[in-house]
Amino acid sequence: MRTFQLTLLALLGAAVVGVSGCANAAPSVNASGEKITQLKIGHNMAEDHAVNIAIQGMADEVKETTADTVEMSIYPNGILGSETDMILQIQAGALDMAKVSASTLGNFSSEFNAFSVPYVFDDRDHFYEFMDSDAAKEVFQSTRDQGFIALTWLDSGARSFYTADRAIREPSDLKGLKIRTMDSQMAIEMMKYLGGSATVLGYSDIYTGMQQGVIDGAENNITALRDHGEVTKYYCFDEHTRIPDIVIISTKVWDSLTPDQQDALQTAADNMTEKYKQSWADFEEQVEEEAKTKYDVEFVDDVDKAAFQEACQPIYDELKTSDPDCYKVVEAIRSMADSSSSSS
Repeated sequence: MRTFQLTLLALLGAAVVGVSGCANAAPSVNASGEKITQLKIGHNMAEDHAVNIAIQGMADEVKETTADTVEMSIYPNGILGSETDMILQIQAGALDMAKVSASTLGNFSSEFNAFSVPYVFDDRDHFYEFMDSDAAKEVFQSTRDQGFIALTWLDSGARSFYTADRAIREPSDLKGLKIRTMDSQMAIEMMKYLGGSATVLGYSDIYTGMQQGVIDGAENNITALRDHGEVTKYYCFDEHTRIPDIVIISTKVWDSLTPDQQDALQTAADNMTEKYKQSWADFEEQVEEEAKTKYDVEFVDDVDKAAFQEACQPIYDELKTSDPDCYKVVEAIRSMADSSSSSS
């Protein structure tokens, strides 16, 4: 079945490529007669989203710093399929790069699952410190034998609960509530220990689900209120996870680049990550203000995070034996937090 999927996606990707003239098309040359390497990158955000704007900035920098020998074509809005579809296309050689969630990558390397563990990051500073570290770069290489590696990461904010009619201040407030989660075993486990009922729905179904009472709420970063503010009464800052977005590239494509091109691409990726930290903060602030003024969403800050952390402790205990590769990364993340707190 998996072979069939790869073959089908390769054919679909080749069809898109053939129409667009991107990856695997006939070689073109720049003004100096040098070959231009065309890189096709896909993601599932809208064209006006901060992610698309950031990737466009990266593409512009790569084009300039490689003297027009590397060009990136961006395919937004999920037009190349889901995140899993795009990863399979990369493995099949039909796509060069993609922006995907670390939670999706957990299906390909359990080390990425560490980023989805509830409360593994204490706060944004701890999150940034680890994601910029050499330890994170080791995780980025963990999928090399599967045909792709990660170049960099993008902030995707802290995920918290938002509901139609009940504020969530402690785990007991979730009792009896149906909360939409991603199709992630970690998210489902988290809801089990917190006392709520996990309901897996597509993102596009959340609005109708909350409006019709199919679900009582959802969990996501604050920018989800762009789409769900109208049916949300409370957004509660429990900040249970900080799951980064990850920019991946085919190892075959990466290894085909010259050292200078690799350096230029990696530098542009790193620069994008650094600039995006402020872009994301501005984006969150803009959405929060709009949710308050346009939709009258109430933001709940007095959340008992310690109670949520304690309720999620069994997840850590289970990981020790059920997923040692993931737990190794969890320990690395937590040791960095412990080190930071002891030195302050």
